[in-house]
Amino acid sequence: MPSLIHYAIPAFVLLLVIELIFSEVTKRHLYDTKDTISSLAMGIGNVLTNLVGKGIALSFYYLVWSYRIFDLGHGWWVWAILVFADDFTYYWYHRWSHSIRYLWASHVVHHSSRRYNLSTALRQTWTGTLSGGFVFWMWLPLVGFHPLMVMTMQSINLLYQFWIHTETIHRLPHWFEAVFNTPSHHRVHHSSEPRYLDRNHAGMFIIWDKLFGTFTPEDKRPTYGLTKNIYTHNPIQIAFHEWKDIFEDLKKAPDARSAFMYVFGPPGWSHDGTRMTSKQLKKASEEGTC
Repeated sequence: MPSLIHYAIPAFVLLLVIELIFSEVTKRHLYDTKDTISSLAMGIGNVLTNLVGKGIALSFYYLVWSYRIFDLGHGWWVWAILVFADDFTYYWYHRWSHSIRYLWASHVVHHSSRRYNLSTALRQTWTGTLSGGFVFWMWLPLVGFHPLMVMTMQSINLLYQFWIHTETIHRLPHWFEAVFNTPSHHRVHHSSEPRYLDRNHAGMFIIWDKLFGTFTPEDKRPTYGLTKNIYTHNPIQIAFHEWKDIFEDLKKAPDARSAFMYVFGPPGWSHDGTRMTSKQLKKASEEGTC
């Protein structure tokens, strides 16, 4: 099945060039050459690894679909429901990717840039699908959504998120900001400041964050990147640095519980308290000790 992402690549490149030119003409200098090259390399690697990863995911979707509870068909109303079902799934997968280190090891790649522009949208994981992220979507073919529809909707969701990685758009009309994910909302999500950590996990609809208590509006320009930046433009290091750190932590784990927490606990957890999770960083910031 051809990927919609592949067809969109020329548009991605064109829009990126336009934003780059705009940022230089307006002297905002939103781009850094090495950072942009790294993001493009991560995007290319994502496309290549997903040639295998998407095939694995689709195979599992078809397997589950063979035991489907309903046969929903392909009507317009099925697509309409799937838009929300897919985005609801994405919200929780994304939220858990910030609170479970095993998932964060893949997702951290997307947050590793200290720049925020359209090239950042292309800074994607090489391990997300291969490490089993697709499992979160398996309930959709189980209830009766056709596997190809699920894969297509995942691509549409990802395509939507491309344009929100920009600083060239400040605010959109209030009604749009109230319902949809926007550049303003997503800039908050990419911030490394304690008060903005783990907020605005939406894919297409910001309503999930408002419904489940993870929404924070943007009130000033965020500081982008990680709470502990990796300072490298090497794609291999960007792709695998957190996986490497997990294995290093496992070597020093004093017991089984610590080993489990180093893999499935929140990012930043440590058995000796030498590091801080996002919740601890928030608390320390509020108390003025961070």
